[in-house]
Amino acid sequence: IFPSRADATNDITFDDLELQIPLKTQFQRTMLTERAAQLDGKNIRIRGFIFAGGVFQQTGITSFPLVKNTQCKFGPQGLAYCVILVDLAEGVKTNFTTRPITVEGELSVRPFDSGGFTWAVYHILGTKAY
Repeated sequence: IFPSRADATNDITFDDLELQIPLKTQFQRTMLTERAAQLDGKNIRIRGFIFAGGVFQQTGITSFPLVKNTQCKFGPQGLAYCVILVDLAEGVKTNFTTRPITVEGELSVRPFDSGGFTWAVYHILGTKAY
């Protein structure tokens, strides 16, 4: 485990955020790995894909689910650590693409629960999306 840098943007992958959380489970903070806990509240840069089912426009997108890969499921049959809910800061927008996208911003552990289980564990307040 390498230390995260408080004063810089930490380049990470979804592997840094992996958890042992079964499908259809409610997230508990004790499920965080040491690495994931280190990254909570830090500025990060991560690459993934905009989940097509989570956006309803092609341009001017300000919030979207970012998934590890195009095979990742979001919702009841998805792994809660393979998706990050992204809200872009005021004035920051992106366009839909089927290609990988890079997001920079502050990562936080902010579970999104529905139907008694966790759909997503992480959130990014994005300052850049490209």
